[in-house]
Amino acid sequence: MIFESFIAKRYLLSKHKINFITIISIISIAGITVGVAALIVVLSVFNGFGSLVTDYLMNLDPHVRITAISNEGEKNIKNLEQLLNNQPDIKSYSPFIEGKVLAYNKGITQVINLKGIDEESVNKVYKLNENIIYGDDKFFDPKSPKVVIGLQLADRLQTLVGDTLLLISPTNIEQSLTQLSLPLSKKITIGGIFCSKNNEYDEGYIFCNLKDAQYLFRYKNNFQGYDIRLNNINDSDKFKKLLLTQLNPNNYSVNTWYDFHQELYSVMQVERWTAYIILSLIIAVATFNILGSLSMSVIEKRRDIGILRSMGATENSVLKIFMFEGLLIGILGTLLGVILGYLVCYVQIHYNIYPLDPTQYKIDSLPMEIRISDFFFISGASMLLSFLASLYPAKRAAKVNPISAIKWE
Repeated sequence: MIFESFIAKRYLLSKHKINFITIISIISIAGITVGVAALIVVLSVFNGFGSLVTDYLMNLDPHVRITAISNEGEKNIKNLEQLLNNQPDIKSYSPFIEGKVLAYNKGITQVINLKGIDEESVNKVYKLNENIIYGDDKFFDPKSPKVVIGLQLADRLQTLVGDTLLLISPTNIEQSLTQLSLPLSKKITIGGIFCSKNNEYDEGYIFCNLKDAQYLFRYKNNFQGYDIRLNNINDSDKFKKLLLTQLNPNNYSVNTWYDFHQELYSVMQVERWTAYIILSLIIAVATFNILGSLSMSVIEKRRDIGILRSMGATENSVLKIFMFEGLLIGILGTLLGVILGYLVCYVQIHYNIYPLDPTQYKIDSLPMEIRISDFFFISGASMLLSFLASLYPAKRAAKVNPISAIKWE
């Protein structure tokens, strides 16, 4: 093994003159370097955007949600508390009621999502306190009902902290029309305005006390389900499967944070794999150059191969020599690409060489997140392509007839 690697290094590095084969080898190294670096940078950008989107969505989304989907499920929803209290993976949970209501303010009407939540777990499950920009999240006042409203929704309704809104419930609206009576409604005060950077919440959500939502949607002392926050978000799927084994699927549905925005996450995953496949073609082209340079090297070193074989080198040794030469090109290109890709990511993360306009985007710089797994995955793919490209010319070199190679020497 030492003998073969020594000869391979001499062939690759100890060139006394620059020839065509050397130029192709340099191009191969450069191509692999560019391909590996581009893959690392692009995947780091996808990682950064993915984490950013997840952080924005998880500001107010729970990790897992249990929802009653039948009358029987709603009647027995409180019985689930014992099950949830016995789960060590749960950090906190909150009962909730959610539905559409009509918000009215000074001639402006807007259909919005009203979500009633529990006071004790409001900031343990939903992180409202981290997103309040005006007012506060102290909206659990039994004497004066208060709500927390999204920033863009507040702008549409032209409301500020301290203003009053009229919420009109669609519950039993048909009965109200036929009996010529007023629909169920409630006046509330804006206690706080939040900005979660999640348009779904900022444009259409109002959070209120659970009791106010129970009144508007006629739930009495009941509710729709539980929002759950786990100690580790990565355990969501495992926890969902656990709950499904213990709950009646005809009465309850269980969804994770991924299920809430599955289409978005699926598109992001497809884009990530598409970028990976396209940029891998750069490495593939570079490895074709390895195949070409090694094939020509076999022709050029035909006499050397014959001499080595006559000195006792086996076919396997000759094959290893040229395999090592191709792999050395792959290793050198991959190593330089990893270093270059890491440097680009490091500079962007710490010095923001590619800024973004915060007035048009929610961020002021191109997000990047370095993951060690990407480095191993990309390096492995690069080395695999280099190995496959080296295999054919190495086999040709091993099959060279030593007698015909040194016949005229």
